[in-house]
Amino acid sequence: MSSGTQSSGTRRLRVAVIVGSVREGRFGTTVARWFGDLAAGHGGIEVDVVDLADTPLALTMDGTGHEELGERLAAADAFVVVTPEYNHSFPAGLKNMIDWFNHEWHAKPVGFVSYGGLAGGLRAVEQLRVVFAELHAVTIRATVSFHGVWGHFDDAGALTEPKAATEAATALLDQLAWWAHALREARVASPYVS
Repeated sequence: MSSGTQSSGTRRLRVAVIVGSVREGRFGTTVARWFGDLAAGHGGIEVDVVDLADTPLALTMDGTGHEELGERLAAADAFVVVTPEYNHSFPAGLKNMIDWFNHEWHAKPVGFVSYGGLAGGLRAVEQLRVVFAELHAVTIRATVSFHGVWGHFDDAGALTEPKAATEAATALLDQLAWWAHALREARVASPYVS
């Protein structure tokens, strides 16, 4: 599937865009908003933005919010994780959220949009690939990475030079849609065995 085309009669893909940082002053919401708007315009995609700051998860079972978030993840056909890089890795809140769930991730594709300083969050992405493999998810090769992210967006949250990032995001979405359709059809034809 390329550049947003969709076969007739195919149900739209539900893509959960997960904002992985919960820190005060985080830049993730700006990046997620840009990507979410682009994904919604890609064609055949319904975007559900999951902001972890709005869905706090406790470290123990007496916490709240788990059931609602679990339902949102279970309903998703695919995921895109928007993550910064903290100390050469990904945020603790993101790992906590990932670990709370299991079957919700199975046999579904996961894409990554990362941001940060010189490394652009790529070290976080490489570690997340290993985590999602353990959860029986398929990670997408194409990524979007913002190196020195603060120089890429203006005060209104728009990209100052959108060409390269838009091309990278389109490639990610094309691959994500292909895998999401293929895996959804496979799960319908035969339940995934973990």
